[in-house]
Amino acid sequence: MIARLLIAMVLVAVMLSGCAVTDVGDNLRVALLNHDDPKLVQAAAPAYMLLQDSLILSDPDDEQWLCGGARLYSMYAALFCADAQRARRLSSRAFAYGRRALCAADSAACGLSTDGNTLFRQRLQKLDDGDLDALYAFTVSWLVWAQNHSDDMTALAAVPKLTAALQRITELDESYDHGHAWMYLGILHSLRPPSLGGRPDEARRCFERALTVGSNSDLSVPVAYARYYARLVYNRELHDRLLHQVLAADPHANGLTLTNVLAQRQAAMLLSESDDYFP
Repeated sequence: MIARLLIAMVLVAVMLSGCAVTDVGDNLRVALLNHDDPKLVQAAAPAYMLLQDSLILSDPDDEQWLCGGARLYSMYAALFCADAQRARRLSSRAFAYGRRALCAADSAACGLSTDGNTLFRQRLQKLDDGDLDALYAFTVSWLVWAQNHSDDMTALAAVPKLTAALQRITELDESYDHGHAWMYLGILHSLRPPSLGGRPDEARRCFERALTVGSNSDLSVPVAYARYYARLVYNRELHDRLLHQVLAADPHANGLTLTNVLAQRQAAMLLSESDDYFP
């Protein structure tokens, strides 16, 4: 029934105008993000994902549809896929859409992900504000792909490029998508302890910047700050303080409700493990 309803909505939009189609896509995405029942979103999202696929098939070079496909598949793979093999497949589709979106936005950026580190950074600097939506979709989908292919050496090799791409996003607009580029940078810098080349001081700076430039209503940032940085440096005071603040907050916020509800669930789980994790 949900699938039929979504299909009907898109068909009506197609009959109205191209702009209406874009509005329906945006409104559906916002509706998912504004919902406070993750189970309902998990059940409904696949119908929208298939619709997104069909719209991309109808116009394979449309930047907006490709960006939407990359971000939707990334969200679903990151938040709702418990099965590892399924998450790998969906994240691969997300990354394929992300690469195509960036190429559609700027033909000079086609094949960017396969460049060596030096050439990658040089080409990255040529991207400007007009490429930001596609660059962000490309980068986030690549992050989710790397997370779900952690046993693949190419995922490990991608970390310097992902770091550079996120830094470029902060240069173009550090507040884009609630400042999440800073949060992702903080996570990347927290993946390894200092003895293995990690940069916890830089991670903390990035998380603090994400809190500064992002929305005060965004609960995913303090949860990531606690999970990745505070646990890395065994700072229980910071860890528990951040998570208690998350649990005390109202999760309802425009464009953030779904991720806030999930962040509160994760905060409760992390707090329940504090006594076992910290010495």
